[in-house]
Amino acid sequence: MIELSLAEIATAVGGRLVLSPAGGSQEDRISGESQTDSREVQQGQIFFARRGEETDGHRFAAQAVDAGAALIVAERETDDRVPQILVADTTEALGALATEVVRRVRAAGVLKIVGITGSNGKTTTKNLVAAMAERVGPMVASAKSFNNEVGGPLTMLRVEEDTRTLVAEMGASAEGEIARLTAMAPPHIGVVLTVGLAHAGEFGGIETTFRTKSEMVRDLPAEAVAVLNRDDAYVTRMGDLTAARVVWFGRNPEADVRASDIDSDASGTRFTLHIAGDSLPVVFRVLGEHHVTNALAAAAVGHELGLSLADIVAALEGATRAARWRMEVLGGRDGVTIINDAYNASPDSMSAGLRTLAQIGKPEGRTVAVLGAMSELGEYSIEEHLRIGLQAVRLRISELVVVGVEARNLHISAINEGSWDGESVFFAEQDEAFDYLARTLQPNDTVLVKSSNAAGLRFLGDRLGEAFA
Repeated sequence: MIELSLAEIATAVGGRLVLSPAGGSQEDRISGESQTDSREVQQGQIFFARRGEETDGHRFAAQAVDAGAALIVAERETDDRVPQILVADTTEALGALATEVVRRVRAAGVLKIVGITGSNGKTTTKNLVAAMAERVGPMVASAKSFNNEVGGPLTMLRVEEDTRTLVAEMGASAEGEIARLTAMAPPHIGVVLTVGLAHAGEFGGIETTFRTKSEMVRDLPAEAVAVLNRDDAYVTRMGDLTAARVVWFGRNPEADVRASDIDSDASGTRFTLHIAGDSLPVVFRVLGEHHVTNALAAAAVGHELGLSLADIVAALEGATRAARWRMEVLGGRDGVTIINDAYNASPDSMSAGLRTLAQIGKPEGRTVAVLGAMSELGEYSIEEHLRIGLQAVRLRISELVVVGVEARNLHISAINEGSWDGESVFFAEQDEAFDYLARTLQPNDTVLVKSSNAAGLRFLGDRLGEAFA
């Protein structure tokens, strides 16, 4: 974080500064990062004692001070060994400080802000853009999937005076949340990847999802850039909702940044990248043809950041996986390939994962889909789980292994199709599924493990990867 005095921080968050009896001044300066988890606090950092759904950060203030916190922002007095700033709402204070830090750095004229949203692909695209931004200069990007009212500001507060690019993943579970994040860090480049059924249960339908994702570009000024997916019908509609200059990406021949000659296998995807009248071949080692969309979005951002086509291709070719637990290739013993893609799952990404599995399976082996529940689908849940089960059959996946009671409709759909005879099995618990797979997987099998984060199948994927390492 940029260096600020205690008084400046108190003003930014609208709080009351309480100095420690041990001494100190309101002019004392702090430049450490901010944390909301006391276990992550390091020397000189700020601890925001946030009240969460399961616990209250005020209970851990002393632990944060023991770890080296130099300042506590809280809703009530906690540990007087360090200065405290008392606020009405700690989460709002976190966002307010992020807003002020970004405002100051942006005003200096060096910082470029890239905001990324979409129903699928945010983290993968963020990682690819970050790899390109590193070629421009000092860069800050969202860690993990820090994309909400807490993770977003924590990322923004890592910005310093010499930061050239802030790459901010911006997610939402309700209308207005992306708008709040873009107000904290107004993007110079706003990216919208897809509009799908992810979080449809929380949003209340696809049109609400469309309105929410369009918050990324609605308020962009004319001098900003909206990077939009020409292949997504809902995202295409956003071109009429923004004053910003629109850069289209996709496979559509009318896209400004597009791919042709796409060819995928178990080693990744090869395609030709076209930008501004030039083209170069790309060997993209991130597994799954659907990730070409994310690569194109990142390429469009790289071009806007001033990278040459050669540098853009080099950044894409340097990526070896989308992210942890996203199309992550494990295993190898006896030719068994485990694809652990169980960090997130929506109907769109589940469908894409199955298509990839069918496409890359080895002729001498089987394709095995180990699937868990897709969360947050609301009224669409039964219908979408049934549809994915049916798709597994129609793609001729060799075996379907369904794990978890919430995913049972996948199994029911597959066995009701009638074209299978025992190729779909169901297990209520992961341990049962692991024992079955460890016993029955055959040489040269290709296995996709896919579920929403809440279903936890990413841990089953890791176990299988270790078992067949």
